[in-house]
Formats: sequence, structure tokens, C-alpha cells
Amino acid sequence: MPYLGKEESPAMAIIHLLQRRGSATVKEIEAELGVTTTAVRLQLSALQAEGLVAARTVRKGVGRPHYEYFLTEKASYLFVHYCDELALLLYEALLEDQGPEKVRKLLGRVRDRLAAQYGDQIQGTELRHRVEQLAAWLDSRGILTEVEPQDDKFVLREYNCPYPGLARQYREICEMEQQMIAQLLNADVSLERCMMDGNVGCQFTVSHQEPAAE
Repeated sequence: MPYLGKEESPAMAIIHLLQRRGSATVKEIEAELGVTTTAVRLQLSALQAEGLVAARTVRKGVGRPHYEYFLTEKASYLFVHYCDELALLLYEALLEDQGPEKVRKLLGRVRDRLAAQYGDQIQGTELRHRVEQLAAWLDSRGILTEVEPQDDKFVLREYNCPYPGLARQYREICEMEQQMIAQLLNADVSLERCMMDGNVGCQFTVSHQEPAAE
């Protein structure tokens, strides 16, 4: 991705500029950063391809309209957030106020809501396609994911945790994630390895759901 790097890259400089200004034209970016029009357009094209920047047509007075560029919602995730810290504090407050059993029931409701919210992303009945769709959707959400077929099962690996602060201290969060994946895939899912145990990523085994006993 064009914005990665230890020092501020040209693309990241544009992102920071748009974050401060709200929007800017190519000429405005060129003037503020002291770079060429070609360089600005090259970086903007890459950022648009990544879904981090969008453009809108603006008319000012007489003459041809021009484009203003602005950051998308996806770009906001490049900046520091305190959601993980807030979630941890809220979870601990719930535990103190409601107790573990009620909090576990609340997690079940959260799991069901997440599965319902994301269910439209998973289509079809073939398990392979459903697992692949889930992996692609997780990737689009910033969770590096891969799928490996193994006989009649599938191994789903996540290489970064969506809830690292919470899961590090409260492993029932991992259980919630496992159950949500099972609901989304309509399959049996087991968590074989967890990054919170020092593994490189979390590994889930996905298999066809066993028919209910008569």
C-alpha cells in the first residue's frame, strides 16, 4: 500500500494534508507540498485505488469544474483511535456492575447482532465459497486472512486480532469470534490456535455442520 513506511511517504503527506484541510484540489496539494502535478496525480490515483481518497466535482464561478479530493471513511482507520481502550474499560465496568453471567449473555447478543449485520456478505450454500467470501470480507476490514483447504475441511487463519486489548485479558472474546464465524458460515468451527497464546495468528478449522441428532 502506498502509505506504508517508517518515514512519512508522499502518499501519507497527502493524507495528512487532507485530514487537516478537509479537501483540496491538485493545485492546492501541489502548492502546499511543493511537488509536481504529475507526482500529486500519481499518489492520488494510488490512494483512490486503495479506497482511501475520493473526489467530487466543484464549480467555482465561470469556467470548467474541477475536482476536490477528500478522505474516505476507510482512511480514518489509519489514524490513532482509542476504541480498544474504551471497549476494555466498558467491558470491565460491565463485569463489575452486572457480573460474569450477565456479561456472557450480552456477548451472545453481540455475537448474534454481528452475524446478522455481516450475513449479507456471505452468499451461496457451498462451504468453500462461503469461507472464501468470509476471508475476502475480513481482508477488506483490515484483518489479514488466508484460507487453506484440507481434505473436506478448511483452515481459516487471521493474522491480526480485531479486538486485541479485550481478547488479551478476556478470552471469552475469542469464543465470541469463533461462534460468530460459525454462524456466518453455517458450519462447525473450532479455534485451534490463538495469537493470544503466542501463536502467529489465530487458526480456525471449518467443517460441514454435523446434522442434528434425531
